[in-house]
Amino acid sequence: MTLRVLQSPGLTTEKDPELDLDNPETNFMSLMKLRGDLSGKDFFFAFPGQAWAMVPQEQNLKCFRTFGFGSGRLEKVAEGYRIFSREVLLYLDPVTGEILNEWSNPFLGGRKVDVVHIQNDPVNGVFARSGPGPLAPPYPYVSCGDMVAFQWNFFIQHPAAMKRKEYPLYSSGDIDQHAELWGLIGRKSDILNPDTTSAYCTMSWSRVADWLPFMEMGNAPGKMVFHSHSLKLMDGPRELPRKILDYIEKHHSEYLAAPTAWNGPQMTSSAQVFKGIIDKRRAGQ
Repeated sequence: MTLRVLQSPGLTTEKDPELDLDNPETNFMSLMKLRGDLSGKDFFFAFPGQAWAMVPQEQNLKCFRTFGFGSGRLEKVAEGYRIFSREVLLYLDPVTGEILNEWSNPFLGGRKVDVVHIQNDPVNGVFARSGPGPLAPPYPYVSCGDMVAFQWNFFIQHPAAMKRKEYPLYSSGDIDQHAELWGLIGRKSDILNPDTTSAYCTMSWSRVADWLPFMEMGNAPGKMVFHSHSLKLMDGPRELPRKILDYIEKHHSEYLAAPTAWNGPQMTSSAQVFKGIIDKRRAGQ
């Protein structure tokens, strides 16, 4: 077997005669088939993992187990594919795995804080066949034998949803600077199968970012590190663990289907959701 690698355009090894992932169109359609469903049907991912705190020169601490669930749908358009999606991520006790409503923050002497789970709705965007940016091909990949692994790296820096002056307890700073690191892995045989519109896919997701706003850490030194592995649920939400599915059906049932409305690219963030909660509290609502 030959290991084939594309780290950036122009840096590649010997081409695969069956699946030429150096070809931008083949590269693009292969990733779409792994990431979603070309038929336009809803697709689903589950991503269990952990969230750690790292305090410089002090300690590393596993704060939470996590469990995320996302639903999505692809729509073919002239420039490529629109993706309609939304995702919820639940914070769990690091030992028992129970879904948390409150958390004793060890960095604050055990003070209890209310847990706010991630609720990103919608997360809509466009995968374009050409153009600048991380959502345009050719996507970096590694392939060997029947296995293909794509990579996305997003290094993000933009104004924070909550400014330090206005939200000193919840904001780490006026700039949100974080990294989202993805790997998408599937089988070449699934991609090549003309009868398959949605190829099985596993993903890895890592995130390095500031403190979670609900932790009430302000701008104390430290970072949060998330690491999850994601599985495409080929049989839909019923493949979720029973307690996770029960919780989502009770509290977030809208996440069991992909969004249907398109109002342009929209990237809802957990910080925006938390800001809305705090603003309502301050308004006495």
